[in-house]
Amino acid sequence: MTAQPTYLVLPGYEGSGPEHWQSRWESADPAFRRVEQADWDHPELSAWVERLDRAVAAEPGPVVLVAHSLGCILVAHWAAAAAAAVSATATGAGVAKVAGALLVAPADIERAGVTALDGFCPVPLQPLPFPAVVVASTDDPWCAPDRSRHFADAWGARLVVPGAYGHLNTASGLGDWPDGRKVLADLTG
Repeated sequence: MTAQPTYLVLPGYEGSGPEHWQSRWESADPAFRRVEQADWDHPELSAWVERLDRAVAAEPGPVVLVAHSLGCILVAHWAAAAAAAVSATATGAGVAKVAGALLVAPADIERAGVTALDGFCPVPLQPLPFPAVVVASTDDPWCAPDRSRHFADAWGARLVVPGAYGHLNTASGLGDWPDGRKVLADLTG
């Protein structure tokens, strides 16, 4: 019998408020745990990667990453750092625990023009060492459809395009986002 995964929730720049689908999923299911960052408004790549690495290492069983926006870029950086690890460090060993990643509305930080995000540039474009799905809207102000497809292709992820939902956040009016839960179930099923 396969152990039930822990779902590590990775919000993006400025975090995810109480009405965001990530926060709602956390409230509804104790298997969902947010990886808290020291500063959501002034993200620092090395600190964010370290916190993700520690969160994965702390879980006794498999994990599924549930990322939004800059959180998707964090996953790509974390996986790239693991691939670059010369020996089996905590970072290198951690990716083996990842059963999958739901990457929702990856932010095209290279074209965003937000100075606070410059430290996450460039976006790593290596294949992810675990199954992944990118969910991207057709009218996301943070990422054009062709860039979402580019990220999905580079990461070896399946691309799901639900339609025009903006940045797939609270402003998108998704509520509990049951369609997102279905995508997640397909990924982990």
